[in-house]
Amino acid sequence: MEGKNQTYPDNTDPVPLCYESVNGSCPKFTYPVAIRLPLYIFFGATVVITVMGNLLVIITVAHFKQLHTPTNYLIQSLAMADLLVGAFLMPPCMVRSVETCWYLGHFYCKIHSSIDVMLCNASILNLSFIAIDRYYAIGHPLGYQTTITPSVTAIMIFISWSVPALVGFGMIFLELNIMGFEEFYYNNFYCEGACILFQGGLSGALSSILSFYIPGVIMLCIYAKIYLIAQKQARSIQDKHNINGSSGKNPSAASKMERKATRTLAIIMGVFLALWLPFFVCNIIDPFIGYSIPPLVFDMVVWIGYLNSTCNPIVYALFYSWFRNAFKMILFGNVFRQNSSSLNLLSE
Repeated sequence: MEGKNQTYPDNTDPVPLCYESVNGSCPKFTYPVAIRLPLYIFFGATVVITVMGNLLVIITVAHFKQLHTPTNYLIQSLAMADLLVGAFLMPPCMVRSVETCWYLGHFYCKIHSSIDVMLCNASILNLSFIAIDRYYAIGHPLGYQTTITPSVTAIMIFISWSVPALVGFGMIFLELNIMGFEEFYYNNFYCEGACILFQGGLSGALSSILSFYIPGVIMLCIYAKIYLIAQKQARSIQDKHNINGSSGKNPSAASKMERKATRTLAIIMGVFLALWLPFFVCNIIDPFIGYSIPPLVFDMVVWIGYLNSTCNPIVYALFYSWFRNAFKMILFGNVFRQNSSSLNLLSE
């Protein structure tokens, strides 16, 4: 199995190790410079874009009073999860992916894995609550403000972070992910210089179903329901507008804004599900095919999932005028002007 130190005949070149002087070190594969350099450039650029893009979202929602709404607070919470992915998870993974070794120690590996699980679950919970928020905004607009209050939003954000923290740190530090497979894991996968999130068959299936597949299906159903409601409302508004004549004030402006926000957030949800699906497919089938999925494939699907955190600010920039306007103001330093927090960002 991979990861175990082995003895080779005298006429065979020794396999490079992560720690040459440590017994039980993992084997190390050294990429040529022509491959390592582009990889570092790509991963480094991804880290910078992820951190800067999500930091911009957080600053924008925090600074401009016009954006202090339940939906945007949930977006800000999602951006915080994406920011932590870029700032905390990506850099060590970049070194591990390129150097093929983990040099930060076993304890920090546990911290890293715990936060990895926590942030993935925090993202999907934030997206779930955003779907619920959009359902009430579109389906029950008259009761939206009395239902999705600031205190309700705060509870949603608290749940989105506290539950994933308990799940992530509890699973890793209590070793629930290897329960029943301890001997198999330590004999075949554990070595000095490795940091993998090993999961037994039951653990992998349960975590994937509860953390991804069930919330994903629920969100898809909610957005499908929202779409049907929005279509019905649009037809009703158009009929009323035709009866009243085209010269009157269009009553659908606010409704159109809500539908546009819902469509954008549905895209965010779809990007998340699409980019994380390869990982959760591998995660759920790997124990049942004898852990035969190559480590390189797992590394690739993890990075594909991480790219979701890079894509979210790009989606905001493409579909939200307030995000583009805020970016211009921050870029030119206009946010430091007096009363800039009260400016209208929805002028487009």
